[in-house]
Amino acid sequence: MIKRALGRSGLQIPPLTFGGNVFGWTVDEAGTFSLLDALVDAGLNFIDTADVYSRWVPGNQGGESEALIGKWLKRSGKRDQVLIATKVGMEMGPDAKGLAPAYIRRSLDASLARLQTDHVDLYQSHKDDPDTPLTDTLGEYAKLIEAGKVRAIGASNYTAVRLSEALIASERHNLPRYESIQPEYNLYSREPFEGHLQALVKAQDLGTINYYALASGFLSGKYRSPADVGKSARGKKIVDTYLNDRGYRILKALDEVAEDANCTPAQAALAWQIAQPGITSPIVSATSLAQLDELVKAASLTLTRDQLARLSLASDWR
Repeated sequence: MIKRALGRSGLQIPPLTFGGNVFGWTVDEAGTFSLLDALVDAGLNFIDTADVYSRWVPGNQGGESEALIGKWLKRSGKRDQVLIATKVGMEMGPDAKGLAPAYIRRSLDASLARLQTDHVDLYQSHKDDPDTPLTDTLGEYAKLIEAGKVRAIGASNYTAVRLSEALIASERHNLPRYESIQPEYNLYSREPFEGHLQALVKAQDLGTINYYALASGFLSGKYRSPADVGKSARGKKIVDTYLNDRGYRILKALDEVAEDANCTPAQAALAWQIAQPGITSPIVSATSLAQLDELVKAASLTLTRDQLARLSLASDWR
C-alpha cells in the first residue's frame, strides 16, 4: 500500500488511519485482536487512540483502548509493524486533564504502560489548554522526544489561530513542532477545515488525520430518512445535522459516483477525502472484518477528476 508523509515527522502512514476508539467500547478483546491482525495484513498499520478512550462507557475509566492494543502488541509481537498514535489532555478525572508538563509526563508513562511499549510514534495534544503556555507544553514534548518516548507530536481540535501560534512558538524557541492536526472533516463538514486550517496545513507542510470521515455513518448511505435513525444511538445527531436538502444532495451524488466507480458510497466518500489538498489520512473505524474489508478497498480507490468534481459541487458549502 502506498504510504504518505505525515508532515515533516519522518513517519510514513497509509492513506487511511484506523480509529481505536471502538476498542473496549463496541469491540471486545477478541474482536480487537482480530481487527488488528487484519489491519496489519492489509497494510493499514497506523492506529489512532487516546488515553480517554473509552471513559464515556458506563463502568469504564479511560485507557481501555490503549490496554487492549497493548495486550495485542505483547501477544502478537508486531510492535515494529505498526505506528501507534495516542493523545493526552481530555479529562480523565478530578484534576486530571490539560497540557501542563507534569501532567503530560505522568499521562504518557501511564499510556506507555497500558500499551506495553517504550514509545509512541505520534503523541497528540487532544485539545488546546489555554491555561498552560505553549512553550511549557512544547518544552515537555521536547524532553520526551529526547528521551525516546515519543517520535513526533501532533494536535487535535486546535483552531487555526492557536495552531499557528504553536508553530511560531516552536520556531522561535527551537522546540519540536506539531507535525499534524486532527480536525473534523468530511463531505458534509467541510467549512471548518477548508475555511481556516487548510491553507495553514499546506503552507506549513503539516499532516492532517481527520476524524468523523463518514459523518457518523451518514455518508455510508445507511441513514436516508428520519425512519432510519433507529439503526444507531447516533440517530438524533443524524436527523439534526445531516438530513436536510444539502445532505440529501450529497447522498444523491455519492450514489451516482458509487455506481459509476463500481464502489460503495462510503468508499467514494473516503476516496474524495484522500484526494483533497492537505488531507493525509482520514480516520476510519470498523467493528467487523467485513467493514474493514470495505475500508481497505477505499484506501486504494482513485476517483476520476469528474467524479471528484461532482462530489465537490454537491457538497459545496460556500
